[in-house]
Amino acid sequence: MNLSPKQIVNELDKYIIGQDAAKRAVAIALRNRYRRSKLSEADREEITPKNIIMKGPTGVGKTEIARRLAKLVKAPFIKVEATKYTEVGYVGRDVESMVRDLVECSIRLVREEKMREVAVRAEGTAEKRIVAILSEMKKGERGELAKEVFDAKLLEDLRAGKFNDTQIELEVVDAPKSMEIVPGGAEINIGSIFGEMLPKRKKRRKMTVRQAMQQIVGEESEKLIDNDAVNTEALSRAEEQGIIFIDEIDKIAGKANQGGADVSREGVQRDILPIVEGCTVMTKYGAVKTDFILFIAAGAFHISKVEDLIPELQGRFPINVELESLSKEDFVKILTQPQNAITTQYAKLLGVDNIDLEFTSDAIEEIAGISADMNATSEDIGARRLHTVMEYLLEDISFNAGGDYPMFKVTIDKKYVDEHLEKIIKNRDLKKYVL
Repeated sequence: MNLSPKQIVNELDKYIIGQDAAKRAVAIALRNRYRRSKLSEADREEITPKNIIMKGPTGVGKTEIARRLAKLVKAPFIKVEATKYTEVGYVGRDVESMVRDLVECSIRLVREEKMREVAVRAEGTAEKRIVAILSEMKKGERGELAKEVFDAKLLEDLRAGKFNDTQIELEVVDAPKSMEIVPGGAEINIGSIFGEMLPKRKKRRKMTVRQAMQQIVGEESEKLIDNDAVNTEALSRAEEQGIIFIDEIDKIAGKANQGGADVSREGVQRDILPIVEGCTVMTKYGAVKTDFILFIAAGAFHISKVEDLIPELQGRFPINVELESLSKEDFVKILTQPQNAITTQYAKLLGVDNIDLEFTSDAIEEIAGISADMNATSEDIGARRLHTVMEYLLEDISFNAGGDYPMFKVTIDKKYVDEHLEKIIKNRDLKKYVL
């Protein structure tokens, strides 16, 4: 998808409020990838991605920007925490595992795409198998009808969903159970290693027609997919389009001579350095070069600074972007503007129990004001504060909803907010005067 930086920012605006500097930086980085793909092979080898460090408090959109960016272009994306890794000689995950995780993500993405491509053929085979089973079950109902006519009627009813909850017995492949072992952080799936060598055993299972359809479509799709082609494309996509988001990078921004629990912080940075600089990592699908993977690091940097990272690592993240704390105006926008706004989410959830939930503009203002003040007077947890406030606010409605009641409209206004958040408001007012 060759979107311009402006179009990328416009897409991100649908889900993330504010943080224009960060959106511009990631949009340019993404566009540069497209520009690089149009150059000659010799030129492509010379141009590497410009990695980004995002600095800002929790809950302001650092992870969401990277995740939405990857989703926008269907790029392999993983989020890892820097604190899970330790230098060689200590117990913890090996830093190379982040690249292996990215390859697994890429394999899943490509496999799902190939599955969708062959879905129509697989569904046709699945329908034939299920109709044959249903025809055998309902042999006594056929009467004078010819088998072909009866099967055609069954197929029509099957497609109309009339048999979705009908129980049938199906012969399925009994896959060997996977067992995970983790020696030094490298995860090995024993089932996937020996599964190909073992003869495929089958067993009969009872399930609904809907479940049987999914089972057969999955099995038939697997037969139609070329696994070698999937692996080759997935490796290429991980190398050329992969995005690794390293969170909590500030937690490893320490000096090695501090001792104690900080002993491995600089060691972790030195282990991450070759991955970011560009090296070859061996995975069970083949070798992966990390030279052209885009790395986005993020951290709050409350105690440490970006300058506390080792110089070599700083040099590999040339773009530094600072994200701002959210204001009351930002909270109002978050509550009303995005496609997945939290007010819309709660309205849909409660709509299941016939509650027609509506928020007035003054209620939105009050919720935003309370959230902004709570972030100012206690820990700043960004937009996550809204979840706390909304859960308190809607606790009574959520608890009492449910049952066979007709559609009932509930309007949340400023008075309702003040009454139900009285305890939070009192604590907030007290904290304003505590030094």
